[in-house]
Amino acid sequence: MNGWIRLHPADHVVTALRPWAAGETLEPEDGTRLVLREDVPRGHKILTRPVKKDEDVLKFGYSIGKAKDDLPPGVWVHTHNLRTGLAGLLEYRYTPVPPAPPAEPLAQKTFQGYVRENGEAGIRNELWIINTVGCINKMCESLARQGGARYAGLVDGVHHFPHPYGCSQLGDDLKYTQRLLASLVHHPNAAGVLVVGLGCENNRLELFREAIGEIDPRRIRFMNVQDEEDELERGLELLGELAEYAAAFKREPVPVSKLKIGLKCGGSDGFSGITANPLVGAAADRLVASGGAAILTEVPEMFGAETILMNRARDERVFGRIVSLINDFKQYFIRHGQEIYENPSPGNKDGGITTLEEKSLGCTQKGGFSTVVDVIPYGGRVTKPGLSLLEAPGNDQVSVTALAAAGAQIVLFTTGRGTPFGGPVPTVKISTNSELAERKKNWIDFDAGRLLADRTMPQLTAELWEKLLAVASGEAVTRNERNGFREIAIFKDGVVL
Repeated sequence: MNGWIRLHPADHVVTALRPWAAGETLEPEDGTRLVLREDVPRGHKILTRPVKKDEDVLKFGYSIGKAKDDLPPGVWVHTHNLRTGLAGLLEYRYTPVPPAPPAEPLAQKTFQGYVRENGEAGIRNELWIINTVGCINKMCESLARQGGARYAGLVDGVHHFPHPYGCSQLGDDLKYTQRLLASLVHHPNAAGVLVVGLGCENNRLELFREAIGEIDPRRIRFMNVQDEEDELERGLELLGELAEYAAAFKREPVPVSKLKIGLKCGGSDGFSGITANPLVGAAADRLVASGGAAILTEVPEMFGAETILMNRARDERVFGRIVSLINDFKQYFIRHGQEIYENPSPGNKDGGITTLEEKSLGCTQKGGFSTVVDVIPYGGRVTKPGLSLLEAPGNDQVSVTALAAAGAQIVLFTTGRGTPFGGPVPTVKISTNSELAERKKNWIDFDAGRLLADRTMPQLTAELWEKLLAVASGEAVTRNERNGFREIAIFKDGVVL
């Protein structure tokens, strides 16, 4: 191993695979000898070719920003000498690229899942409690705990997802909450859903039922706690009825094309765009080739790489929707007086990511090379096979919740820094480096850092899919499931009374 890696022949920088000290000698591909001028942490960038002030610095074959000063080879490239090259709103032109050759479909064509009455497939047979308002979080938590103990032999679990909203929200802000929660109600991992309201909230049951739409009364029950003398006793009765309905479902072979996977990264580092994100992209391409659906989100972390996705749009109509997705999110920043390109986070910078362009070029690799077939609004649900883009921010909890609401039965979550977080569906944590996987075994499900050691991309893609199909079939559980870490967060954009 050289101790460094260059990702594209045109790149000015290489990424350090180990810590480098000032005075050490690096030998680039041309056989020359380059003496490092300063210490460079693992995962950070070393300049190997001179760049003048205000010129682009290339990584991944694309610009990741502008040099703040004349930069000689051998320097550490980071926030002290590299700035973003992004500014303001942009105009876009549809320049479609030829579709990538289809990925090799999965050899295993089925998994063991639960086929629902509407034809969708779940990978868990759970009961979910969805509350319309935050005032009853603790009551619903108690109900889930007691229901989980009472009906353990009939279902995989009883789960409640607390949130603080639904009471004093107005306008579009209330609609965001209703749409998101309504989509969770329809999720196929939930064999039965108990919707619980208080009775005096803005998101009262009669309005929320309209947002939910058509239902199967065997699968969805409603309870307004102000109307009940003993809401826990009544709630347990309703959960019992739902559990009896859920117990009739058994695992059976289900086509892989019924799978929808969410694609997310959090706590990225300098290896995210080298290991875990490309690995997830390869897996997503294989699923798409097999007729399934992959969902890419985190719109602010597409800024700087958005044209790559735009030019992969299936047609000009989808291109136009991607443009609106990007520009509407930029306007959201502007409306609140915030800098559009205020990213990456402190943890990302510590891990070696310097600018939003660099982060976005790594993040978007989770979408592989598949054609973009659709754009989904926040709280909406995926209806088409292929790669879709979903409207949601970069925040881990908000975006993973949105991916689940969109229909993802599993979320692939890449991380270089580590997090215990889990969404309402199995959240497969994929480490970008082996050190993290070894150190946080109780958080990490899969080590993508092996791409830098003893595995090829095809080998590790095959291993990842064996893992995913085992999770989908109930043969394996994710760390977030084992730890009992399941959370939701709802996008907030409006006035609270």
